[in-house]
This record gives sequence, C-alpha cells and structure tokens, in this order.
Amino acid sequence: MCGVCGIIEDDRSAAIDRVLLDRMTDSLEHRGPDGRGTFIDGGVGLGHRRLSIIDLDSGDQPIYNEDRSIVVVYNGEIYNYKELRADLQSRGHQFRTQSDTEVIVHLYEQYGDDCVNHLNGMFAFVLWDTNRRRLFAARDRLGEKPLYYCCRPRRLLIGSELKTLLEDQSVPRELDLLALDDYLAYGYVPAPRTIFQGVWKLAPAHCLVWDQGRVTTRRYWSISFPDRPRRSEEDYVEELRELLHDAIRLRLRSDVPVAAFLSGGMDSNLVVAMASQLLERPMQTFSVGFGETDYNELHLARLTASRYHTDHHEIIVDDANVSVLPELVEHYDEPFADPSMIPTFYIAREASRFVKVCLTGDGGDEVFAGYPQYVDALRYAKVNQIPACVRRAVLGSVAALLPDHVRGKGLMRRLSVSAASRYQRQVGVLDVHERRALLQPDIARSVCRDAALFEEHFAGNHLDVVSRCQKVDQNTYLPEDILVKLDRATMKNSLEGRIPLLDHRLVELVNAMPSDMKIRGGTQKYILRRLADGVVPPEIIAGPKRGFGIPLKYWLRGDLKSFARDLLLSSRSRSDRFLQRRAVERLLDSHDRQGRDLSDRIWALLVLEQWCRCFNM
Repeated sequence: MCGVCGIIEDDRSAAIDRVLLDRMTDSLEHRGPDGRGTFIDGGVGLGHRRLSIIDLDSGDQPIYNEDRSIVVVYNGEIYNYKELRADLQSRGHQFRTQSDTEVIVHLYEQYGDDCVNHLNGMFAFVLWDTNRRRLFAARDRLGEKPLYYCCRPRRLLIGSELKTLLEDQSVPRELDLLALDDYLAYGYVPAPRTIFQGVWKLAPAHCLVWDQGRVTTRRYWSISFPDRPRRSEEDYVEELRELLHDAIRLRLRSDVPVAAFLSGGMDSNLVVAMASQLLERPMQTFSVGFGETDYNELHLARLTASRYHTDHHEIIVDDANVSVLPELVEHYDEPFADPSMIPTFYIAREASRFVKVCLTGDGGDEVFAGYPQYVDALRYAKVNQIPACVRRAVLGSVAALLPDHVRGKGLMRRLSVSAASRYQRQVGVLDVHERRALLQPDIARSVCRDAALFEEHFAGNHLDVVSRCQKVDQNTYLPEDILVKLDRATMKNSLEGRIPLLDHRLVELVNAMPSDMKIRGGTQKYILRRLADGVVPPEIIAGPKRGFGIPLKYWLRGDLKSFARDLLLSSRSRSDRFLQRRAVERLLDSHDRQGRDLSDRIWALLVLEQWCRCFNM
C-alpha cells in the first residue's frame, strides 16, 4: 500500500518544481513510510511513498518497462499478479522485479488502456507514456483506493489524497456549496466533486487520460444486476464458496504476515474462519468494543477467535476517545460524517503495532443485502404502484397537518415522495426540508436538491426493489463512506486493509442472483448464511444485523453534550457562515429532550465545524 502524486506540465521544456513535488510526495508519508521515489523528465514529475508488502527488496517505485519508456507509480495490490506475470512472460515481456506493480507497465504495453480489465485488485495508479507524452491513470472497480486531480493553467496535479494537491498554493480553496449540500444530505461528498471547487475525485471504475493538455475520463466497468436463468440454491452456495475461497486465497498473498479485523457480525467472522483454514499458523485478529452493553460485540468475536485459535486482541472505545476528532477531520481532508471513523481508527492503530496487512469483512451488507432498509423497500413496494401525484396529494397533505410528535407522521412523509427521496431520508443525514431550515437562506435557495445522487440509480423499471437499493449503495455509500473510512483509518496508521467480499468476480456473481437468494422471508443475507453454516459459530449466524455503530446518542446526552454546544454555538464558530445558529441550537435542544435521536445530524455539524476550523474556512 502506498501513496502517489504527480505534476504534468503542458510544456515539455517546463522545469518541474522539485520542491513542490517533494512536498506532495512527503505529504503521503503515512501511506508509505518504508521508502520514497521520484521520476522527473520532460515536464513530468511523479512521486511515490512505499509501504512494503510484496517484493520487499526490489519493489521500489517508480517502476519501468524494459526500455524505460513507460513508468508507473501505484497504490494498492494486484492480487492476480502472479497469473498475469506468467501470461505476460509467455508473450515475451521481461520482468526485473517480483512485485505486483511491474505487471501494470507490461499490461499497458500489451493491451493499452484496456489493461485495467485484466486487474483483480484494489488500485489507483498513474502511468506516464514517454513516447506518446500521455498520462494514463485508473482507479479500481469498487473504489477501494482514492485518486484526486486538479487542472490548473497549463498544469495537471494528481495524487492519492486531497492534501497532496493542496501543497500547490495555486489550487483553489473555495468551498463548493453543492458539495456542502451533498455532505449534509449524505454525510460525505460523492465523486466526482470534492469540497473545493475545481478539485475532483476520479470515480471508481474510471480511467483518466491527459493528452496534449486535455483531460478526459471514462468508465471501464459498471455495477449491474443482470437477469440470468435461475439455478438451484445448492449451485449458488457452491459457486459462492469456491469464489470466496479464491478471493481470500489471493488476498493472503504477501511477504509479510496478514491479520484480520473481527467484529461480532457474520461477514468478518466468515472471512476469518475461511482464512484460518488456508493458513498454516494461527492468524492475529483485532476487535473493538464499547462500554455500553448494547454496542459491545466482543463476546461474539471471541467465539470465532476461540474456535480458530487466533491470536486475539481487543480494545475498548469510549466518549473520551472523541478527543482524536480534530486530528481525524484534518486527515480526512473533506467533511466526513460517519462516527464509526473513531473506532475504525483505533482498531487500525492497534493492529498496526503488530502487522502491516489486515483482512476485513467490509462490503457484505451492500453485496448480500444486509441493511434493514432493504426489507423496508420490500414492505413498501406496493405503495410505489400508487401514482406519485396521488401519494403527494393525500399522504403528503395529511402529514403536513399533523404535529411533529404524532406517531407515523415521518412514515407518511416518506411514503408521499419518490423512491429515491424516500431512500435518502432513510439512509442520509438531513433531508431536503431539514437542510433548507438549517442552511443560511441564500445558500439554501441556490443549492438544496432533494435526492439527485440517487435518482439515476432508481430510474428504470427493470430492477426489483432490493436490487435498486443495492445499486444505490454499491455506487454511493460503499465507495464514498465505507471504503473512504477504511482507507483513511488504515493508511493513517500505515496499515493495509484487504476486502475479500469486494472481489469484483464475487460482486458480479451475487448481483446476478435472484433477490430471494439475498432476502428470504425477512431473513437477510440468506445465501451467505447458508455458506456460513457450520463454518461460523451459530450464535453469530442467527443473530440480527449488527452495524459498526457507536453509542453516539448517549454520549451526546452525556459527557459530550457540553462539547457539542461549545463547539457549535461559541463565538468562534466558523460554520455559521453556512448555518443558521438558531436552527443549530434547536437541533441540540431537540436531542437533549430525549425524544428523537438526532445524534447523526449533530455529529455531521460537529465534523463540519471542526473541518472549517482545520482548513480556515
């Protein structure tokens, strides 16, 4: 795992600012503390920081092809690199290292831009073709590894993190108000936007080409839910078993020990169980718990740890650990409102004391339909058959007349809107009405949109309701929240996280299964439970959905109550440029009265305020 960056000048005779390139490269030291390298030639500068995992002795980057006309810097792991290497050697390519990185330059020689279609892995790479004076960059299919870019006059900047680009003082630092609205709606800023105008994220499964000063992007892979002939349940289970076994096998490839995060949920327990069966020695596992009993799953994680004799480690997180918030907000670069960033950081820090690589169970809920909103979508499917105008006129009007405290008002409001808007209100932070009440009026009038991010994924009638919800989450919440959280938390601690459940072959297999293989009779992750039977302790398989949530609502009514008020309502508040102070105060008061749990809204505002202070907005 590593960090990459680059400066590309339109004029080949332009001198690369070596001081700037060094600053950009060293801003990524946490992603790669084991080494650094640069390439400078003809108006191009590439930088790299290395975390050594494979080919410890000769895998330093940049890496070149045989005649050094193609050079690459790369962040990630190509899990099928051995198979690709053997095929490329049979075609006459000569390798000088044993690293997975070198496969990329030879694949590009062989297949050009289509090289990405051959890769099974997590990656973000920047490749320079000297003969064509052309830059080619790409990001992995599901979005495990990040890549940012900014086009300045006669210059392209590119890097693994936003902070890397901000080393160039000419990069704009003007807040994008549409991105702010997205953040308040979803808890993150979705690609291709960033929080700053004129700075962009390369979206998952996309390539970027810089050629003669012009930047273009294209998608090379799409999340789909094809309608294929139905097969027997036993066939599905067996194919899933074989594919998950192979995905884990590939992700155990490493020249350093591989450990695992272990929660109380089925996904990580299944990964640990299957990985343990492939290893000759007990693997190390790491779990995080909370003092509040309802949020503590350590006893469940211990069941699998004991069954497979892992070298098990545990840590406890409480509200005192929130003191790390300013440090994390600055590290994430953009406002990011998932409070589980806190325990994820601490478990990654603990694991990094012992290992460099950890398997995780992330992605299982999005791939196997593990979220409660999928069951809700099935429950309300018939409502969508009622014309939208009728629902708005009847349910919306009745809901508007009811006082806020009346039970069922929220449900009636949700059922009165489109499926996309309803889903945003279920999984988002603030709905469009709440944002309009919270933002300064002039901002609200110009930016507040209902559920624009989701609309395109709900469009069309060929998908069933479960697949539609999964399509939304696999395209938005998974890459923009779950994978950002894992990448930033692990990389801050120079730790690599590998995700077997997001092997793209496995995602394609499960997405093509009928939805009743994922949800049956109210049982979620049905097919995965079948696979886990006899492998994972039964208490875990039979248990309810367990998220990686934290007891935030209790903390914000307890010791963090004064912290929240001091941060958001003090005279030093920066976010009141965008937010109405009285509306923020009403939000805090409503949560304090112990009626609705508004902790997710309050947390999003706390992060925004802290971000404004960190970045002097």
